[in-house]
Amino acid sequence: MAGETTVEERSIEVTPTWAVATVCLMLISVSVLIEHLLHLLAKYFNKKKKSSLIQTLHKIKSDLMMLGFMSLILTVSEKRISNICIPKSMAETFLPCGTMDSDDYSEEELKCVEQGKVSLLSRKGVNQLQYLIFVLAFFHSLSCVLTFSLGMAKMRSWESWEAETRTLEYQFTNDPRRFRFTHQTSFGKRHLRFWSEHSRLLRWPACFLRQFYASVSRTDYLTLRRGFITAHFAKESHFNFQRYINRALEKDFGMVAGMSWWIWIISVLFIFFNAQGFYNYLWLPFIPLVMLLVVGTKLEGIITQMCLDSHGKSQVVIGPLLVRPSDHYFWFNWPKLLLHVIHLVLLQNSFQLAFFAWTWYKFGLRSCFHEKTEDIIIKIVLGVVVHMLCGYVTLPLYALVTQMGSSMKNAVFPESVAHGLKRWRGRARKNLRTNDYYSARPSSVDDASVSLDASLSLDASPSFSLHPSYSVDREGDPPSDLKDTKFVAVEIDDGQVGKQHQKI
Repeated sequence: MAGETTVEERSIEVTPTWAVATVCLMLISVSVLIEHLLHLLAKYFNKKKKSSLIQTLHKIKSDLMMLGFMSLILTVSEKRISNICIPKSMAETFLPCGTMDSDDYSEEELKCVEQGKVSLLSRKGVNQLQYLIFVLAFFHSLSCVLTFSLGMAKMRSWESWEAETRTLEYQFTNDPRRFRFTHQTSFGKRHLRFWSEHSRLLRWPACFLRQFYASVSRTDYLTLRRGFITAHFAKESHFNFQRYINRALEKDFGMVAGMSWWIWIISVLFIFFNAQGFYNYLWLPFIPLVMLLVVGTKLEGIITQMCLDSHGKSQVVIGPLLVRPSDHYFWFNWPKLLLHVIHLVLLQNSFQLAFFAWTWYKFGLRSCFHEKTEDIIIKIVLGVVVHMLCGYVTLPLYALVTQMGSSMKNAVFPESVAHGLKRWRGRARKNLRTNDYYSARPSSVDDASVSLDASLSLDASPSFSLHPSYSVDREGDPPSDLKDTKFVAVEIDDGQVGKQHQKI
């Protein structure tokens, strides 16, 4: 326009070299610092023998590398993207602000305007999209770490319950010679109520409300612990159930922290529904909350259903009340599905918070993205509530109830024991391929023998009774004092060979 001066941006040709060198030095310093911090974190996990968290850290690094490639591709192709022209009628649909008036056109956009069209995405839009990708990834990683930390902090309170199982008072209370009615046990008193025994319509609302108050009680923890150990271990086993849950959740966390392809598809759909005509602030922020409450209700319902099944088999119990783990309590007989739903909840909620932070930073708090005050309040409040509820309530509840499936996870063994068992499994598979039958010939190793039994009943479970001083040799050989310990039965789950028992 007349009377206005045009300020051209300086290129690197007319920029002092010391300024370019200073900026490069700052970028290198920040990158080296981040790399050093990640290295120190990996050393800490290695010192604490947290191999699952180390794998998760490597996955986060690979995600950051992928984001770097995405940013590089956008930088290289921004001119080509801006040169793509679309009809003006298409450009006026699905607008987040309801208008596309602008007087600031780049060279590529002016070429499209001369043709009566509009650029698909301007250079300025490409630059803003790079910011959005970074913010989305940062918020997703940060929300996963914070949620996982809250869950682990909540589960540390279970250590006192685990220590209680080694006291004389606990052994006296759970005397195996004691007869009681099911409804007289503490677990029965908590779950065998009028709303659970006589009405399905009342059971689910009660389970929905229970997740807000004492979602995991002491009696729930002790009863599920007892059912898990009875199904998979020797009855006199002093297995540390609380440490096993922590190890299992650490392995599951690797899936929650990852950025898979379907995550990016959902993020694209989230951006698509931010158009003005969808009124997304009225329904989109509530989706993670509803999904999380449904998962929590299902987990509470599983505990109640296990109590009802035990009560239906016998109204009189000898010793403590036992529950039987089974996959049929879970949706589609798939306990892992609940973790995928939790992953989706964390993803969508973190993306909403990230999109809010990005629009606030780029366009201001009162931009067209947040014209209404209730929109701002709903997104902030629900975002914080979902993360707190998921981390402190739903995630610990999932960690406990998901162990009630038909099979146990490989996290049941410490890292050193699991390393030795993998070597033994490799030897067994090699013998099977060589001899072409499902009974490996026993070999003498320090007065110990290894045999494979191909028969497996889903109702039967292996028994474990490890000596306190038991350890696994790095080369995979059993210890020489194995004859002084009790027998160990190891369940091997192999997709090619099938489930087998390895008795030592």
